[in-house]
Amino acid sequence: MRIIIINGPNLNLLGKREPKVYGSTTFDEYFQGLKNNYKLIDLAFYQSNIEGELIDKIQEVGFTFDGIILNAAAYSHTSVGIGDAVKAITTPVIEVHISNTFARESFRHHSFISGNARGIIIGFGLKSYELALQAFL
Repeated sequence: MRIIIINGPNLNLLGKREPKVYGSTTFDEYFQGLKNNYKLIDLAFYQSNIEGELIDKIQEVGFTFDGIILNAAAYSHTSVGIGDAVKAITTPVIEVHISNTFARESFRHHSFISGNARGIIIGFGLKSYELALQAFL
């Protein structure tokens, strides 16, 4: 099984950025733990702060991978293009968010991805990624 985690803007700062909201673990540290715990899965990771690069990666893997775990971060709430890319592919997508977006600013209560995703996991910290991975299994 081939699964890719695609992270959007500012998630490269995990471990440094707002630790009260996002924790003190870097994503690289967390990802290595996931790979160690799920050795039978071909698990890949991609991160970009650039909307078009995220769309390019979704299109690149969206017909060959078994699943995409997508945290488009702030682009979830602003990018029709990323939502359209998710709709255009055949690989199922699970949208994740580390924080509970509904407990934050009102503009974060809407996602252009959610309606095209297989499911949504919100608010369980970094554990949200593992919950999405388990859903694919």
